[in-house]
Amino acid sequence: MNERQIIEHITALAGPADGRLLQGIGDDCAVVDKDGRRVWLLTMDTLIEGVHFDCAFHPPEQLGRKAVAVNVSDVGAMGGRPVFVLLSVGMPRGFDESWFSAFAQGLTAACREYGCFLIGGDTVASPQGLNFSLTVIGEAEASQVVYRSGARPGDTVWVSGPLGYAAAGLELLRRGLAPDAAAFASFREKHLNPTARVELGCQLAESGLAHAMMDLSDGLATDLAHLCKQSGVGARLRARDLPGVAALAEAARLVGADAESWAIGGGEDYELLFTADADAHDQVQDLGRRCGLSLSPVGTVVAGEGVTLIRPGADGVIEEIEVAYQGFDHFRSRAGG
Repeated sequence: MNERQIIEHITALAGPADGRLLQGIGDDCAVVDKDGRRVWLLTMDTLIEGVHFDCAFHPPEQLGRKAVAVNVSDVGAMGGRPVFVLLSVGMPRGFDESWFSAFAQGLTAACREYGCFLIGGDTVASPQGLNFSLTVIGEAEASQVVYRSGARPGDTVWVSGPLGYAAAGLELLRRGLAPDAAAFASFREKHLNPTARVELGCQLAESGLAHAMMDLSDGLATDLAHLCKQSGVGARLRARDLPGVAALAEAARLVGADAESWAIGGGEDYELLFTADADAHDQVQDLGRRCGLSLSPVGTVVAGEGVTLIRPGADGVIEEIEVAYQGFDHFRSRAGG
C-alpha cells in the first residue's frame, strides 16, 4: 500500500462522526464546530530523524522552527490562525541536552511568531533516534474556511512562491555540496527553515477569492491531485509557468537532477496551492503583493480528472504528460510502486 491508499483505507474504517465534525480525514485540517459561528481547525504532523531531517546538517534551532511551521501551514491553508500547540517528543536516553535546548528555543520562538501557545504534550524515550509530533489547534470563521473541495472548471491554479527549492536544498545538503555558496542559500533555507504562509491564507479566505486551497508538502503533482480529487475535477499545468525552475538549473546540473522534476515532485516547499476565478487575476496578484509575496498562476482547472503537465517536447511538439501523484510518498518503493 502506498501513502494515499493507507489514508483511504483508514478513512473507510473511520465511519460516521459526531455532528460537530464538519470535515474529517481528507483535508489539511479536521474542522470541528466551536460555537455555530467559529470552528476549530486541528492538524498533526511528525518529523522523524533520517526521514524528515538529518542532524548532521540540520541545526536544532531551525528544526524546532520547522516543526512548528509545517503544522501551522495546514491551519493557514484552510484560512485559519493557529492558537494552541501540543508537542510529543521521542529522544534516545542520554540525549544531548544542549541540542534539545536549542531545538526548544527554536520551537517556542516560532510559536511566538505565529501567535500560538505551547500548552502540553508528552515525552518518551526513543530507541531509534529523534522524533517530534506536533498537534496544532487553530480557529477560523466557519463561513470563511477554504476546503480542498471547492475548485471549479475554469479556475486558475495558483502557487504562492517558487517550487522545488526545498528538494534542491535537501539534495545539496545531503551531498555536502557548496555549503557556502550564496546562490544556493535560498534552497538550503527552504529545507531547513520554511515559512508558513498563514497571513496569505487568512487574507485569501477573508477575501473569498480562493475556491479551494491546501499547502504544498508532498509536491505540486501529488498535492494538486489530492485537491482535484476532493473537488471532482482535473487540472492542466503549464511547464513554462512553474516559478523557480530557471533558478534551480545550476543546482540541478551540479547533482545530475532535473529542475522541472524538482518543481513538479519535490516536497516540503510549504507554499500555498489554491484556485480562483480566472477573472480575479489582478485581485489575487494585489493581495499577494500586500502580503509581500509574488503569486504565480501555473495552470487551469478542467472538467474530468487527473493532472496533466503541458510542455514543449524535444521536437517542438507540445506534450501532455500525466503527473498526478508523482510527489513524495513515504511508502513508495524504489521502483516507484
